[in-house]
Amino acid sequence: MTIATLGGHSALEICLGAKKLNFKTLVLVQRGRDKIYTRYYDNLVDDIISLDKFSDLTDTEIISKLKEKNVIFIPHRYLQVYCDLPLFEKKFAIPIFGNKYLLKYEERVGNYTQYQLLYESQIDYPLQYKNPRDIDRLVIVKVNEAARNYERAFFFARNFNEYNAKSQQLIKDGKIKENNLSSAIIEEYLIGAQVNFNFFYSPLANSLQLLGTDMRRQTNIDGLLRIPAVLQQELSREITPSYIESGHIAVTVKESLLEQAFHLAGKLIDAAKTFVPPGIIGPFALQTAIIPGPPKEKIVVYDLSLRIPGSPGILATPYSDYHFGKPVSFGERIAMEIKEAVKLNSLGKITT
Repeated sequence: MTIATLGGHSALEICLGAKKLNFKTLVLVQRGRDKIYTRYYDNLVDDIISLDKFSDLTDTEIISKLKEKNVIFIPHRYLQVYCDLPLFEKKFAIPIFGNKYLLKYEERVGNYTQYQLLYESQIDYPLQYKNPRDIDRLVIVKVNEAARNYERAFFFARNFNEYNAKSQQLIKDGKIKENNLSSAIIEEYLIGAQVNFNFFYSPLANSLQLLGTDMRRQTNIDGLLRIPAVLQQELSREITPSYIESGHIAVTVKESLLEQAFHLAGKLIDAAKTFVPPGIIGPFALQTAIIPGPPKEKIVVYDLSLRIPGSPGILATPYSDYHFGKPVSFGERIAMEIKEAVKLNSLGKITT
């Protein structure tokens, strides 16, 4: 059996984990973005399929090649960004680790959204505003960029006047388009410690594991935060804060918060089984803000990842060690689950 994935996001972590469990590896690379896998880390990659563009993944010829190689495919964020998900669901007749029907629920707008899943799970998420005139507290506005529709521009507002002034300035500067504002997410900004809780659910063992915690490095807000507040105010007219993800930092949380995090993850797993059968399989993440209370700290989920997180640094946190007696990355944990399913003749329980 060969473990395959798209060349980007967490492909190296997936391949390393597969090699540790003695699986063959295959990466589908986009021409011009392939040297990481064909030159610099070619020791992790046994086979390459070159694509003109990632969306070619669902071409009949590519699917036939993958069938010949006895592939099990591991999805990650590139699939959602660059490929046609409805076509992937219907046409990609390859065993996919995880629930392929959940991937579309990671989005924030459209017919299928993470808010539907959070609501079904009865998990608290930030207050949202459909009409910007109703803004009565600090909000963050998430709107698709003009140049890169898969990335989002962010701005803050405390009332409608601020919303209007800032959005019009971004339109004038060419950062966003006016017609994108109608689909923007306007939500209460939670002032708290931001932590991503990265979980793994095993249907084989009916076991929920926390493999690690992290937070994001984002451009260019990280740079702005490192200069004095006076200079931040002076630069505010010249530089628009950008929250595009550029990396992650491994963090830990105090032990008294772990039970609350597991409880939220369990609620999501229970709801997903009936809302999007067969439910969650394998990796997922709760992106949260830990707010101070009173009466006590509370974890509020503001974003979901319903596939492997792109944060190999979480291996540096102690949580997988608590489960397995050694650090285990998401790539290795996925390979462990596949190996166990093969042994039990139960691949159907972990694939769709």
